[in-house]
Amino acid sequence: MANFLANRDYNELNPMNFFNDFGNFGRQFFNTDTMKTDIKETDKDYEVSAELPGFKKDGIHLDYRDDTLRINAVHNLDREDKDEKGHVLRQERSSSNITRSFYLPGVDKDNVKATYDGGILKLTLPKAIADKADSHHISIE
Repeated sequence: MANFLANRDYNELNPMNFFNDFGNFGRQFFNTDTMKTDIKETDKDYEVSAELPGFKKDGIHLDYRDDTLRINAVHNLDREDKDEKGHVLRQERSSSNITRSFYLPGVDKDNVKATYDGGILKLTLPKAIADKADSHHISIE
């Protein structure tokens, strides 16, 4: 957290910024606050698979509107270690809030299926079938 505060007045010519950047180096490559997602499109549907290890099912919110699938996952963990006398030796809290959005046009909203097992969220979003009788084609006479 201190590195983020130190970088608010970032100056490219200041050689001390090398040390601030070096401290933030691992955040770019080892950041666990991402949701690795695979999306497959077939003629009939979209298949979405997202990795959400450690999240509980009730902490995951799915939403589809404006041709966009939104996945939001919230995770809060409180941990407290005590000795045999009940004194707190260590108390830790962590939380994660991850949101991703994907543009998936033409989905039949009423038939979307979702499962969550072993930290993997799987969704099947069937494509809406275009009604040929209601094509609104206007012929020119």
